[in-house]
Amino acid sequence: MNIFADSRLRYTVNCSILFTDVPLLDRPQRAKDAGFDAVEFWWPFSNPVPSDADVDAFVSSVRDAGVQLTGLNFAAGDMPAGDRGILSDPSQAQAFRDNIDVTIGIGEQLGTRAFNALYGNRIDGVDPLDQDEVAIENLAAAGRAAAKIGGVVLVEPVSGAPAYPLKSAAGAVATIRRVAREQDVHNLRLLADLYHLAVNGDAVAAALEAHHDLIGHVQIADSPGRGEPGTGSLDLGGQLAALVERGYDGYVGLEYKPTQPDPFAWLELATTTK
Repeated sequence: MNIFADSRLRYTVNCSILFTDVPLLDRPQRAKDAGFDAVEFWWPFSNPVPSDADVDAFVSSVRDAGVQLTGLNFAAGDMPAGDRGILSDPSQAQAFRDNIDVTIGIGEQLGTRAFNALYGNRIDGVDPLDQDEVAIENLAAAGRAAAKIGGVVLVEPVSGAPAYPLKSAAGAVATIRRVAREQDVHNLRLLADLYHLAVNGDAVAAALEAHHDLIGHVQIADSPGRGEPGTGSLDLGGQLAALVERGYDGYVGLEYKPTQPDPFAWLELATTTK
């Protein structure tokens, strides 16, 4: 059986990296038209605390399309400029705390229960220990807020950002366990992006086995290129099969850069050849 067509796998489309040929608010409908019932987004606004009108427009775009928002990032700074989160930046601690209320508020309206908190790059001139202390406090605050609506906060190892300190599954899990130990917050989970882990040189199969009980979300893309499954050399099928066998029943985020006219042809092929 082709694992990609396994009925135990549920897919959610990352509308921040896919459908970029149309405005952001049109992308949930594009996902629905492509046959998907679930979407996820990076932070969809230009600042941590957008206007009520902007929030309402985003919420309406998801509702009107009839899709489930399965995941939402907290504000992460200027991503195109290289930022990868603000929660470990002491100078933006208040901005992140203010963003928590907005992010969880959107989740409460749309039934979203997974919130990705990008850790943030190391900052020249700032002691890494100070950054880590701020990060642990902010992650705990985010976790407490998410817990009020039955949600989890995801911690993600990221590739392509040399100054980003969390590069392995073990590194992210160590942060999750520190928050649990020092802040008594226990609803942080690992975001296992199979592409990022592989590109960073993590032993992906071993990491998934070691930390499967803490995995809160999975995302996929192939390497090299970060394209659709099948465009590279990663054993995404084998890794997803192992996760399913270990009981993973969450969504699999399609977070890849489209390289073909139909970015979902691989999934249609899997379905017809199962």
